Amino acid sequence: MEMEALESCGAFMEKFTLQPICSASEELPLNGLTFAVKDIFDVEGHVTGFGNPEWANTHSAATSTAPTVVSLLNAGATCVGKTVMDEMAYSINGENFHYGTPINPVSSDRVPGGSSSGSAVAVGAKLVDFSLGTDTGGSVRVPASYCGIYGIRPSHGVVSTAGVIPMAQSFDTVGWFARDLRILKLVGSVLLQSDSHSVGPSPTNIYIAEDCFKLLDSKSNYQLIDTLVNSTRKLYGSDDMIKYLSLGDYIEGNVPSLKKFMTIGTCSNVECSYIPSSLRALSCAMRLLQMYEFKENHGEWVSNVNPSLGPGIAERGQDALKTTDENIDVCLAVKAELRAALTALLGDCGILAIPTVPGPPPKLRTDTTALEGFRAKAFSLLSIAGVSGFCQVSIPLGIQDNLPISVSLLANNGSDWLLLNVVEAIHNVLQEYI
Repeated sequence: MEMEALESCGAFMEKFTLQPICSASEELPLNGLTFAVKDIFDVEGHVTGFGNPEWANTHSAATSTAPTVVSLLNAGATCVGKTVMDEMAYSINGENFHYGTPINPVSSDRVPGGSSSGSAVAVGAKLVDFSLGTDTGGSVRVPASYCGIYGIRPSHGVVSTAGVIPMAQSFDTVGWFARDLRILKLVGSVLLQSDSHSVGPSPTNIYIAEDCFKLLDSKSNYQLIDTLVNSTRKLYGSDDMIKYLSLGDYIEGNVPSLKKFMTIGTCSNVECSYIPSSLRALSCAMRLLQMYEFKENHGEWVSNVNPSLGPGIAERGQDALKTTDENIDVCLAVKAELRAALTALLGDCGILAIPTVPGPPPKLRTDTTALEGFRAKAFSLLSIAGVSGFCQVSIPLGIQDNLPISVSLLANNGSDWLLLNVVEAIHNVLQEYI
């Protein structure tokens, strides 16, 4: 059993085979491809474990399969199992107190990222061609970055979340991972339910959020910006479409409801002083609404069962149970204002570039208090797409100091195919600079 776990990098909760729902002779976009699903998706006849053994023991097997999984089977893919996830989707580390930590295929002494940890590792370790995860606060984007693969958080509301255990519906999305950009797009051709991927407009502008890149160390900051600028210049033949901005200042000036959160949710770590105050406030608003919705979804079960939860997750769960509806209306106003502000900035064809995460994956078993500053910077970046509902792709940029690095591109809600096409175009040029 230990050897099997080692060979699969600890990525899987259980292995099984769901064959494609089609005839072998049909020409379908995902023919011959294998995938795995996070243990948050319903699969008929299997208990959806939600990362916690007590959840699994107190819930019955699913009576139907999530429509997203069915769509992939209908498109010719074969599902080979369910993957490990962080408990109740409440962490971005990827360490599971009960089931173990999937092994990061790029750096085995580092966390794989969560909460879609097993799904990212299964792809990064070449165990499957692609995999499904969910992203509420960063649970596809973070493990994609840490495992050196592609990961997409699509526009909020575009991909069905039916048959998926909710974490916080204001932010929940179904995303996916792939090593190969071609496969990332093929899965998109099935899940995004659009035929506009073959031909689309070119981006009007690519905005580089300089203040966000300053959250990285200086070496990574300059390297990522130079790589982006050089690739864009070569691809589009002009510097005119490259725009630099302070995203924090722009948000502060165009999202008035954020003022409510400017003085709460402060972080004592010195690293937090580098975070633009509006992005820190945005992260605070996101976390409050996330906690409130988590309580509405799962508070009764947590209170009744009193499950054993791992470090960090136990504290977050208890904090969530204490939330009230105070300021929830302000959080919803922030969501609406941020989407309007970023739509005004990007329009339908603009692209925003930010770091996916503020640095390389942390070492395994790092104390949660030691990660306070890193987490604060991470969520200030992750909250941009999370709160606005915009789509985001994390793009692997190779290895720096033996650790994976990445950058992210964002586009307006509903502009997923523009984003994927731009990622593809830039990817082809990026290879020269990596």
